[in-house]
Amino acid sequence: MRPALPMKAAELAHRASHRRGAARTWLHLAAALTALSLLLVLAGLAAGSEGWSLRWAEEWDLISAIRAPRTLGAWLTGGLLGLAGAIAQGLFRNPLADPYLLGSAAGAGLGVVLVLAAGGALGHYIGLATAGWLLRLGLVGAAFAGAVAGVALTLTLARGTGRPMVLLLAGVVVGILLASVSELVTLISPDALRGKQIFMLGTTSFLGWSSCAVLLAVLALAAPLAWRFARALDALVLGEASASSLGLRLPRVRLLLVVLMALATGTAVAQAGLVAFVGLVAPHIVRRLLVVTHGPLLLLSAATGGVLLLAADVAARSVIAPQELPVGVLTAVLGGVYLLVLLRQRQAP
Repeated sequence: MRPALPMKAAELAHRASHRRGAARTWLHLAAALTALSLLLVLAGLAAGSEGWSLRWAEEWDLISAIRAPRTLGAWLTGGLLGLAGAIAQGLFRNPLADPYLLGSAAGAGLGVVLVLAAGGALGHYIGLATAGWLLRLGLVGAAFAGAVAGVALTLTLARGTGRPMVLLLAGVVVGILLASVSELVTLISPDALRGKQIFMLGTTSFLGWSSCAVLLAVLALAAPLAWRFARALDALVLGEASASSLGLRLPRVRLLLVVLMALATGTAVAQAGLVAFVGLVAPHIVRRLLVVTHGPLLLLSAATGGVLLLAADVAARSVIAPQELPVGVLTAVLGGVYLLVLLRQRQAP
């Protein structure tokens, strides 16, 4: 048995070297994403309605009031969506899962439509100016409450998180149901249609410093909690039986992860509307670049989501300036093209 000891030591040394190499790899990617984020921040500060400008001293009031919070808010929104997408894909062990899977998108859309319809009716009694102020105040809260309510309805319909497939199907049913109710409300109150379209297309043009504060607070809360449950997601990759044998309380862990995903998604949707594909594509890009456990994957997906949405926001401001593209349309087109290319590559012999 003595000769086995050097082999065991060599194996342990090899595993330690492999872990150090993997850590260096994902740290290199994190550094690259940080550098790219900084470059995009500079681009966001320079991109305006009249094209690109580097005369920051002359335009400081405009930059500090509009461009800077919009740029930071776009990165934070993308970060929350990327984090929520990585949680969803790990939780359901499905690479096509996205943050809007459990009815949060339809719930947020219904909340916005209800507030717009109520605001239109209220404007006839208290004046359009007062109603507009109440709308601006209530849309964010309604979108967040609607997203959380959609997820809560899904959990109720699925009777908890114990059966992932039933939970997925419940999310589909709730999404269709709430979207149908939203369409019915717009038929009754056509004035809500325009506001609903802006929300459904996604926009970063209304992000201010207060939005950035909310987004940053939620991301600062969600990222450490997601890291805390990363090992549970690693265990779920092995299957539910193996995860249970490791001592995980699966119903409790799933519920906490669903709540975390709903919090991140609801906050992002409330501030920027339904930005498509960022939460779905960001984890895919990370997994294409390197193989990591869920701990680094969650954080790298958040950083990748921030880069993707900020790049799309800069492009949306610049492509047809002085007009502006809805950022959600741009992310949908780019994300769809990426997934089509990925599908074609996998089908190639």
